Amino acid sequence: MKPLNVATKSGTVLNGVIFPAPDSDTVVIAFTGVHGNFYSNPFYYTLGDTLSTAGIDFIYAQTRDAFGQMEIVNAKTGKTEVIGSWNEDLTKSDDDVGAWIDYAAQAGYKNIILAGHSLGANKVIYYLSKHADPRVSKFILLSPANIRHLTSQVSEKEKSLIAEFRESGRGQTLLPFDFIGWLPCVADTAWQWLYTDTLNNVHVEANGDFSQVEKIRHSGALIIGTYDRFTYGNPCGFLCNINDHFPTPADNALIFIDRTGHTYQQKEKELAEAMLKLASGWRTESTVRG
Repeated sequence: MKPLNVATKSGTVLNGVIFPAPDSDTVVIAFTGVHGNFYSNPFYYTLGDTLSTAGIDFIYAQTRDAFGQMEIVNAKTGKTEVIGSWNEDLTKSDDDVGAWIDYAAQAGYKNIILAGHSLGANKVIYYLSKHADPRVSKFILLSPANIRHLTSQVSEKEKSLIAEFRESGRGQTLLPFDFIGWLPCVADTAWQWLYTDTLNNVHVEANGDFSQVEKIRHSGALIIGTYDRFTYGNPCGFLCNINDHFPTPADNALIFIDRTGHTYQQKEKELAEAMLKLASGWRTESTVRG
């Protein structure tokens, strides 16, 4: 395991960790959710150890919302900037994902598998809906975030205050309350969460807006814990509903990890073994195709 940093096209530096295997031609890049990092989601260690021991490289890849606030030096401008979930522009997740793919492609991997957990899964969907990227072989969506469930607790008073901040030119000012109950952020970021469809791309409702999912030409796998509490009590139905909107749902694997929730507590090894089976199978298919 060793630290890894990549820069986006605009120079924003993103941190990560690689678990390398000797002479691997396959890598799983796992994008974290909001505040999803080694400290909050230790299952990344289990994933990295399991995959790399079996000959598949694993990259734990942060996007700019892995921590609340983090000071970095821009690789292009040389200036200090503070990134994080507090001021995230959700549209820039496209650049974040692309930067990690660029790294993997330049490193010479034959098989690049994009995985994302929670909001990281929504970011993988957003990227693949915009890019039929031939460098990407497969995807793994882990517990995609149901944004409407998360924002449903925002009060009308809070919504009014967010609008007031933006209308008075204070869009980049920190709100005086924690958005969705636990996310300190500026008004512009809260507005994107509430009113844009950038990452609001999966739903419990069958008639929800799945236009991003419908554009994806890649196939892969969708995984969820059967106790995931962000799905209005029906994790399996939520995952099946997402898959039904892919152009070729029969090409995707659906995996349900029994008796665990959004972060796979106490089932980390089972999750890792499931992902290893997927990645190994896809690598074999790629080898057979030549």
